Amino acid sequence: MAKKRQFLFTKSFFFIFFIMSCIFLLSITSLASNNINPPDQETLQKFLTDFEDYAEQARQDWGVPGMAISIVQGDEMIYAKGFGVKKVGENDPVDEKTIFQIGSTSKAFTAALVAMMVDEGKLHWKDKVIDYLPDFRMYDPWVTREFLINDAMAQHSGMPGYAGDFLSFIGYGREHIINSIRYIQPISSFRCEFAYMNNLFLVAASLVEKVSGKTWEENLQERILDPLGMNDTTCIQDGFTQAPNVAYLHQNLKGQAKVLPMDWQYIDWVYTYSPAGGINSNVIDMAKWMVLQLNEGVYEGKQLVSKENIQYMHSPKTISDGNNFYDFAWITTKYEPYPLIWHNGGTSGIKSVIQIIPEAKLGIVVLTNMSDTSLPEALGKQFVDLYFGNPSKDWSAESLKTYKETLSQEAKIPDIPKEKPLPLEFYIGEYANPVYGEAVVSIEGDNLVFTLGPKQIKVVLQPWNRDTFTSSLTDYLDEAGFVHFQVDPLGKAYKMTVDMLNDGNIGCFDRIVDE
Repeated sequence: MAKKRQFLFTKSFFFIFFIMSCIFLLSITSLASNNINPPDQETLQKFLTDFEDYAEQARQDWGVPGMAISIVQGDEMIYAKGFGVKKVGENDPVDEKTIFQIGSTSKAFTAALVAMMVDEGKLHWKDKVIDYLPDFRMYDPWVTREFLINDAMAQHSGMPGYAGDFLSFIGYGREHIINSIRYIQPISSFRCEFAYMNNLFLVAASLVEKVSGKTWEENLQERILDPLGMNDTTCIQDGFTQAPNVAYLHQNLKGQAKVLPMDWQYIDWVYTYSPAGGINSNVIDMAKWMVLQLNEGVYEGKQLVSKENIQYMHSPKTISDGNNFYDFAWITTKYEPYPLIWHNGGTSGIKSVIQIIPEAKLGIVVLTNMSDTSLPEALGKQFVDLYFGNPSKDWSAESLKTYKETLSQEAKIPDIPKEKPLPLEFYIGEYANPVYGEAVVSIEGDNLVFTLGPKQIKVVLQPWNRDTFTSSLTDYLDEAGFVHFQVDPLGKAYKMTVDMLNDGNIGCFDRIVDE
């Protein structure tokens, strides 16, 4: 009976979502019916000059070391330029060929590969994942059985957002990350709420590999990069760290850019997640990608993805909020005079956005070399407003104001009466977790530390209140949340819960008892 109720609830949800989507699509169709002509050449050049001046000032306001922008109109790139420098404190300028990590804008490439498999009849959007990947498991067996290829890219799995992402930081590979999904407890019903996941795009990539007989990397190269002539685009670590013209990664430390070295110990994590966020590119190559999207899957006269599947990937699948819908690796946002189809991307040291308007055959890419900034999204909206003559609004200034207010309101660790910890020897030992493997807690100097994962990443613990410690991640995070120990009546720890790993209740480690 419970399964039947769940099935009926899912059907009801899809019916309601279908009606809402129809209303939304009707509204954007009426907007699209407005016959708005593009600006003439003189007006366009004036607009591009004004936008360039605005973009450069906004970059400086945000403290972003460097960025690059390209703009496409129809099947032609009409603008490409670099701003600022590749590395803070140096003078080497960014140009239109400078390589950046593009973050989660990579997801659309994986979605396109799946669409190509659908075009060739090798799989179908509504096929069940387990029919192709028999070992695939979600936490709930019913969800496992009902999980469709559609669901892998629509961000409505029920899992908490970003759960399991840290596995790549500590050295686990794609197969382990996919296997870990079965342990992640949901926080909402399947297909009911938006929650952003990276691990399911590894599942989508595995589907491509299964039905094509080639790796995701081989498919990307042969089916997209080569046909589009994206000759500077790669999806491996050396394609970034060894590139002669590359924008360094920079952390955003409260508005100050801190450069990350090319031998940074965590730099490889994004390439484990390449199908979700590990492509390296420049704005020249990304302009070619926009041309394909804006021209219904056609590039230089060749249909690489069917018109139907381009439209399907660009159509709403999951309600994000009242103004945004998640598609397949794209987001649809209500806007004037046409809806925006876009996606942003972020890694440990970049922020990017790609934004297209199919009705106007217009697109923009913004790549920056600093994390945690809303500059790319602000420039995307400013570009649209200038191009179509929308009411004037300073999107960068408003976003920067919000960012600074957020910094000032950041939660601080409460100042409460505290107890000293037990002698540190009571906490040391080996602990095990089905997702993260073994963690060895030991004493180093005056602090506890634990090492984790194939890379033996070190987490430093400092006493806070009795059996609760604050944590920091060497060479990355000064504040990484709390670690809580549970102790037995004799005062010896038998369980450790790590907050930064605990989305979906997968962050609890049990002490390995000596035989």
